[in-house]
Parts: sequence; C-alpha cells; structure tokens
Amino acid sequence: MSKEEKKKQRGSNKGRRWAKMHEELDLCWRFADTGTCEFGEKCRYSHDIPGYMAAKPKDIYFPRSSDLSAHPPHVAAPLEVGETAASVGSSIFCPVHDKIGTCRQGIKCRFLGGHGKKMEDGTYSILEGPEKKLTTAATPAELNYMPGSVLKLLRTKKYPFPITQQYLKALQNTKDTNESGVEAEAGTVVDTRRAMMTRDPGQEALNTPGFCSAPVPPELEPAPGKSSMAEAEAQMDTPDVPFRFQEKRRLNWSDKTYLAPLTTVGNLPFRRLCAGWGADITCGEMGLARSFLAGSKEEWSLVRRHPSEKMFGVQVAGSKPALLVPTAEVIARECKDVDFVDLNCGCPIDLVYQTGSGSALLDAPGKLSRILIGMNRALGEIPVTVKLRTGVKEGKNTSHKLMPRIGEECNVAAMTLHGRTRQQRYTRLADWSYIKECVDAVRAAESDKALPRVPIFGGGDCYSSRDYWEDVQNTGVDGVMVARGALIKPWIFTEIKERREWDISSRERLEGLRKFAEYGLDHFGTDTAGVNTTRRYLCEAISFQYRYVPLGLLEVLPGRINDRAPLFRGRDELETLLASPDSRDWVKISEMFLGPAPEGWTFTPKHKSNAYGGEEGQG
Repeated sequence: MSKEEKKKQRGSNKGRRWAKMHEELDLCWRFADTGTCEFGEKCRYSHDIPGYMAAKPKDIYFPRSSDLSAHPPHVAAPLEVGETAASVGSSIFCPVHDKIGTCRQGIKCRFLGGHGKKMEDGTYSILEGPEKKLTTAATPAELNYMPGSVLKLLRTKKYPFPITQQYLKALQNTKDTNESGVEAEAGTVVDTRRAMMTRDPGQEALNTPGFCSAPVPPELEPAPGKSSMAEAEAQMDTPDVPFRFQEKRRLNWSDKTYLAPLTTVGNLPFRRLCAGWGADITCGEMGLARSFLAGSKEEWSLVRRHPSEKMFGVQVAGSKPALLVPTAEVIARECKDVDFVDLNCGCPIDLVYQTGSGSALLDAPGKLSRILIGMNRALGEIPVTVKLRTGVKEGKNTSHKLMPRIGEECNVAAMTLHGRTRQQRYTRLADWSYIKECVDAVRAAESDKALPRVPIFGGGDCYSSRDYWEDVQNTGVDGVMVARGALIKPWIFTEIKERREWDISSRERLEGLRKFAEYGLDHFGTDTAGVNTTRRYLCEAISFQYRYVPLGLLEVLPGRINDRAPLFRGRDELETLLASPDSRDWVKISEMFLGPAPEGWTFTPKHKSNAYGGEEGQG
C-alpha cells in the first residue's frame, strides 16, 4: 500500500454507522401521549395499546444521586424493580416527569412506572403534576425550536430572503462594474468597519481592492429580525433603516470560559453538563449551510439551546455568500435566543475542506470578506465571530496577516484561533508563540486606527487551570477556547474559575455521567429510541473521559493532554472501571443508568484500539 492508503487505514473505525433502535410494535406517539390521533385509521403507526404494553420491554430504574457508590455494584437499585413492564407504585421515577410534571412520551416512556397508573379495564392513565407544570410552563425546556412550517418553506425553496437577494445582486453589479473597467460611484461603499463607525452614514469608506469590495447601497438594505413571512416579504418594497456598527451587540468576553463547538460530542446534553460546571460561553455543533437551507430537521436541531447556557452561539460552515448569507438571515429571523453566530474557518476534515468550506477559507480572503460582510448585514444586531487556524499548510502560517484585516474591515465581533494548521490536524502541540504574534498584530492595528477592541480567544492543549492561565498571561488572549480538555475533564471549567487542580473523586465523576444521562433523556426522549440515542452519546462521552488520569496517581502536576499513563489500578474499584479503555466497559457503565442494552445494539468505538477482541468487543 502507498503511504496515503496506509494513513487512511490507521487508527480509526472509518465506517461507523448508527441505526435507531425501535420497539417491535411501533406505537403512534400522538396516541401514546393524548389518546387521540388526527390521522385515525390512516395513521402508519399502531394504536393497539394492550398489544403494545404486552410487548413493551420492562421499565428502567433511573438512579438518584443517593443511589451511587464507589463500591460494586455502584448503583443500588431496589429489589422490586423490573418485575413488570410498568412497575406502577414502585421506586421507578421518570427523570423528565420528576422535573416538569409531565412526560411527552406518554405510554411509550421507558420509565412509565413513575407517572402511569393501570386502570381496572387494563388501560393506563398518565399522571401529571399540575404544580410543576405551572411553574415550568413559562420556561420552555429548550429554545430555538424550528417549527415544521419554516422547514417546509426551506425545503420547497419558498422562504423569502430579501436581504440576501439585495446583497447578492449588489455583489453581481460590483463584479460587472469591475469587469467593464468603470469605477463605482462615490458614497456607495459602506462595507468596511471604519465607515460603519462614522457619525455620517453617507461618508465614503475606504475599500481594500480584492478584499472587502462588496458595495451595497444602504437604501437597498432591508432590516432583519421580522417574525412573520408577510413582514419579511414587505421588506423587499419598504426596507427599514439598516443596522450600524454601534447598534450591534457587543461581546464582553473578559473573564469568561468558552466551551468550543465540538462535532458529534458537543451536543446539548454535554453543553448542559459543562454549563453546570462553569462554562460561560457555549457554541452548538458545526452545521452545514447547505443542509440548513435544505430544511434538514437534524441540522436545525443543532441550534437548540437550553436555558442554563448563559451565552450561546451557532456555528455554521459554508463555501460562498450564496449559502452563508441566507442561512444567517433565517437564523436572525427565526432563532431569537442566539447571542452570536460563528463562521467556521478552521475545520480540517477532508469532506469539508474539499468543498471550499472550513479551513479552505483561510486561503480565500476575498471570498471570506464577502461572506462576513453579508452575514453581518443579514444578522442585524446579532454579532458575527470567526474561528480560525494558523494556516492551511504546515510551516506556512497566514493568520497574522488575515486577522488584522478581518478585524478592521469585516466587522467581526470576536475571533478564536486554534494553534495548529489544517495539515497538522490535531498532531503536535499547539503553537502558542504564534498565537501571541497574531494577538499582537491585531492589537497594533486597533491602536493605530483607533478601532474598538475585539476579543481574541486562543485554543489548543488546554488541559488544566495552570495551562489556561499561563496561556492567557503569556500571549495576551482574552481567554482560551477549551475543546478536548473539556471532553476529557468536563469539570475543567470549575478548575479554571477557582484556579486550582481538582482531585475529583470517582463518585463525583459517576454523578457527572448520571447527569449526562438525565440531560440526554430530556433532550432525546424517554422512549426506546431516545434511551438508546442517549446511550450512544453517553458511550461517546466515556470514550474521552476514560483518558483522565487522577491527580493522586500523577508524579508531576498538572497532567498534560498528551500524557498517556500506563495501566493502573485506581484508588477504588469505580475509579479503575472509569479508566478502562475497553468499549465493553463503557457500555456496562451506560447500563447503570439506562438499563441493559437491547439485543442487536452495538457501540462501535472511534478508535480500533478500544474495541478489544474485534467485533465481540463492540458492546
């Protein structure tokens, strides 16, 4: 095999596939919750409740915090649990119903014993807690829920994009003008950050050739933020006054901790867990602009936010203004609980890079500027941030030239810089000396031209409180975006805020996994499909957390992200279990909270070295 072929086969299970697990008799969820279904006999799902209850798996006992122990069996479940399909009146409780007084899964809930009562005629009555329902009605469980009507408009290409149409038209006019050799009229270029800061909105701005050269007449620019389609369409004829730079929300990120957007593992339950441990800024998983515009339900689920997230952003990836500007316009109009939108210019994976998205934008500054300017216009008062890498090719760093330009001319509200090139991916240590060079270049440009200070966060190899504060002190960044350090140690945000290394106990770590399972059930659902989706992501989380080496076993403090400890026996049996690299043990831990894994369900670890014994080691 060639070197490239060997590289493709090394290290990871490339073809992981995840299938949803359904019950033998798929009961209609509407009928299970309310006892009625608008489709009646035409419904594709079953309405046979007695038959469903006869085939339904046994209830699952979800442990409370008091049930956990560092000694086997680690979870103390009552003896009567699991005797019947719905152990009504037993110690079983539904974690969702217990918090909000209702459960949207109804009879399909795998914790039915906590809120279901079997009647004399064999039917089941769903119990509700009216007091809890009243107290939680004003605070929805999740925010930024995208209605099906909007998704349908996107899928059928009927969603109105007044701002995008005007902006792309202006871009095309500029292109035609430049090709014909005719100069643009004075006073029409208002795209640079300097022009937006002036008191006179009609003052002519400087235009950098080949970079921020996308003039849009301000009288053609409609304002975003309208909630109805009729008002959005009305913007085409009677546009509102456009937002100026001073009206943009300012991001005050000083002394804030930032959880990086993490594909697959940075889901809402994990972000809730990190927010509970002190993460101030969270960002959703990277979403593809093309899938957003196609009305993908899965893609739009990435913008969901929990109320516990103090400052929340949405990250998007795309290759051109025609994709990213309309995506920003939809987000601005439909998602009212978004604090910022982050443009991904750092994703190194081939599938993204080869389409011209992610880190490919680092080598296309002209296109990048047009994207940022258009997104700023479409988002209105919502600020735009950028996530970058040091460059594309190893040894050819370019961000020290790019960052001052986009900071000055493209009106970005904040920048984050990962200290590796696209070619390095996640190998070698992050180059923090170069991050300092980039910070100095941006601060010098701001000082020379009297520009507002833009927050800059660095990233790479932050695994402890000492790493964090040394990086902040030595480089001048406003903070450090924590990624893999948070996957291995979700409690790292507590360490950072308290400026200490936490020798967390195995019992406390198990409580963190219990909370993750609880948040997963709340997000994905308490039916069979939701339980096993939660199980999959819980195993993904453990696949990182097992790498944590307890402080009591280290010879030198703090531990480093690239340290690999030899096999060790923990201070108790639970600590040893949590450090197991065998994926079968990860599934065993998930069964403490989510019951036995169903027959046919498997967890394929990302790294082959964790699948001991080949196929039989995959859960």
